[in-house]
Amino acid sequence: MTVRSGSAGWYLRRLSRMRPREVGGRVGDTVRRRRWRTAQPAVPAVTGTRFTAVLPAGTIAAVPPDAAKRLVAQADRLLAGHAEFFGVDRDDLADPDWWYDPKTGRRAPSGYAFDVPYRDEGAVGDIKQIWEPSRHQYLTVLAAAYAVTGDERYAERVAAHLRSWWAANPPLRGVHWISGIELGIRLLSWVWIRRLLDGWPGAASLFEDNPVARTQIWHHQRWLAAFPSRGSSANNHVVAEAAGQFAAACAFGWFPASGRWRADALRSLERQLRNNTFRSGLNRELATEYHGLVLELGLAALAEADAARVPVPASVRLVLLRMCDALAAVVDNRLRPPRQGDADDGHGLVVDGAGTDRWGSLLATGDAVFGRLAWWPRATGTDVRTPLLAALIRPYGRNGTAPAVSRPASRPAHFGDAGMTILRGPGEIWCRCDGGPHGFLSIAAHAHADALSVEVRHDGVDVLADPGTFCYHGEPEWRQYFRSTLGHNTLELDGTDQSVSGGPFLWTRHARSRVLVADTTGAADGGTSCWRAEHDGYQDAVHRRQVELVAASREVRVLDEVRGPRRAVRLAFHLGPTVTADLAGNRAALTWARDGEDRAAVLDLPGELSWRAHRGETGPPLGWYSPGFGRKEPTTTLVGTGFTGGAQGFTTVLGFRG
Repeated sequence: MTVRSGSAGWYLRRLSRMRPREVGGRVGDTVRRRRWRTAQPAVPAVTGTRFTAVLPAGTIAAVPPDAAKRLVAQADRLLAGHAEFFGVDRDDLADPDWWYDPKTGRRAPSGYAFDVPYRDEGAVGDIKQIWEPSRHQYLTVLAAAYAVTGDERYAERVAAHLRSWWAANPPLRGVHWISGIELGIRLLSWVWIRRLLDGWPGAASLFEDNPVARTQIWHHQRWLAAFPSRGSSANNHVVAEAAGQFAAACAFGWFPASGRWRADALRSLERQLRNNTFRSGLNRELATEYHGLVLELGLAALAEADAARVPVPASVRLVLLRMCDALAAVVDNRLRPPRQGDADDGHGLVVDGAGTDRWGSLLATGDAVFGRLAWWPRATGTDVRTPLLAALIRPYGRNGTAPAVSRPASRPAHFGDAGMTILRGPGEIWCRCDGGPHGFLSIAAHAHADALSVEVRHDGVDVLADPGTFCYHGEPEWRQYFRSTLGHNTLELDGTDQSVSGGPFLWTRHARSRVLVADTTGAADGGTSCWRAEHDGYQDAVHRRQVELVAASREVRVLDEVRGPRRAVRLAFHLGPTVTADLAGNRAALTWARDGEDRAAVLDLPGELSWRAHRGETGPPLGWYSPGFGRKEPTTTLVGTGFTGGAQGFTTVLGFRG
């Protein structure tokens, strides 16, 4: 069954996942929205406004030349009006229509913001396509290009687009005043635009001396103070809201309420960073892209605090430190983290050109701010963002920024609270095993039905791949597929998902997993590493899986057992998009290339099942890989069908050759 968000049934299911306090808060929000329809307060008059949160002298000179070159190339493309958002190439960015969706050709309706049916693609278009340019992160790229080159064309384009956006989007009118995460990230972009344009003669007249800019900044902060994400929605959204509010209240602290907004946002940020992060340092949404987003937001907020000399609780730095250590622990040898859960390519702060490695950049910033540990992988790339943030953030542990803390002496491989285990073997074999919670909070909005799934790479190449996300809104069949059990490398019973979906960002029943064994050291010593876990998502049956990584034979062995009555089963293995498969019976010969060299493996599949290869099918979807939000490409998925009941279960062996 396909369920659309925004339907009456969806709202009832969504309501059932809320606690009374959250319901009361949302009722208050509804009343406030109705009152705000007609009650537009005047922006407080302010005088003597100045912007003092500038970069220290010499910061721009520290930007590596190759990173600056990528930045300028990207900025020149933007000047020409070209950009790409979620797989859609645009050539209209010289003079954008802020409410237009080029994907569907639709234009969002005007009117009071909270009346806009933004979940209805038929009425609005693809809301992600409309919202993304208005995060103004492409303008931070142009502003960074000005800072690096001094070329005023970049600054003038930024100013023209900001004035255009402010004119087209007055407070509380239209689609860009609906979602708090959009307002929070937009505020953070404006802070950095003003900072990066500081040497431009028109910067003050664009911001602090401009009543239109002051009105926009004030209304953004008033909105965020009134409508924080609540309860079951307090995930990455609330972190973005708090980070943007805090950054603006520090850098644009011009208003009578700025002190209160700053203090409230800092309290929220400290609490939500802790709430959204396991003690191990992994993000509680168990969606790697959101680990990156929250870490970027947290680092950007910390930079504003230190620039404004606002003391922050030690826990803020500690959480960000743990997030950096966790990221360093889970990436493969090419610095690629797991592909787990939802991913919408969201960023907290963008000042780099195309081709800059996001994860290498975060690790470089972590090194600059917290100091790398001996076991951290070396981030060999360069970026613009790291020297900018490092110039503002005080190094960890110095000048009373934080007490000394215990950090891992060796590279962690098992994260018990998150249920993630990384097995590493010879020849750069990397294997992620998933035995963690279904997701975060009662709705687990960004979770996938992927309990006990595995992800295997060889020298950074996806061999057994997590297919990704592709979409959120407007294409329910694809949304359902990419987060389904069949859409992951795990076992499905009776054609149903392990967890029950109530809609695109809602799960009404969550599979519960537990890890039984996590011996991660054997393969590193030339022996065998072993992981074993089980889940109860099928209620009257328990799926147990064991994964072994055998160093001597360079094999990954997977044993699946189902305890319970006889059931129809489908066992899926999704291959990476560069892997070619030749399936004969229950054996698949796999080939791919890496750095000009041919690589190979053999996948011996359970003979108890009947195997078939699927590729790029649409009715229903099967055999797809999403390299990024809004993009998908055909790949090979091997699906075995049959029944449970075998005494020895189903054994799969992936053996690497050469």
